[in-house]
Amino acid sequence: MSENLTPAEAWEKMQAGNSRFVAGTPAHPHQDVRRRHELAAGQTPLATLFGCSDSRLAAEIIFDLGLGDLFVVRNAGQVPGESIVGSLEYAVEVLGVPLLVVLGHDSCGAVRAAIDSTGPDAPVLPPHIWRQISPIVPAVHAALRESDGATPATVDAELVGRLHVRDTIDWILQSSELISRAVAEGRLGIVGANYRLAEGTAVPHVTMGVATDAAA
Repeated sequence: MSENLTPAEAWEKMQAGNSRFVAGTPAHPHQDVRRRHELAAGQTPLATLFGCSDSRLAAEIIFDLGLGDLFVVRNAGQVPGESIVGSLEYAVEVLGVPLLVVLGHDSCGAVRAAIDSTGPDAPVLPPHIWRQISPIVPAVHAALRESDGATPATVDAELVGRLHVRDTIDWILQSSELISRAVAEGRLGIVGANYRLAEGTAVPHVTMGVATDAAA
């Protein structure tokens, strides 16, 4: 539960849980019958997490949390849209979460598909898949501009993923006056992070209103 946590305190709890997960010493908190009964009347999660639907990115597991701890919104490639922002606004305004985490990851299939779609011989994708990955394409172009001589075949996919997380946060802030106001008032912090599948670490690289070692 949020327990009136500040954005920094909420992120510290998530980082501590991730450290336990990486070390192989998870505490598995809030996963028992008592917790289930406590939550029957309502929820006060410590954060909302917008992440990719990838099966390797189970939020409560990688942050060693449990029932009622995270309000999780997911789709392929963590691509923002109206329904996503509506869900995030609900978490901020109604549930009062102090923290929004946008979580990408390496070896993301949606990012790979967006990169491949920019190649000269790219196959035509089914329309719904194209609409899902097309918001990632600007990050591909940005990564190509940053990497002299790179091509869709050689561009750094992790760089594309990081840029996409930044773009996603910008889109959310531009689309939601409610969320941008909460950040400006200090009621909400934002962390953009990349999850490393092999290591199990969630590495922050975008922060707003949260004191971490990452560059804002």
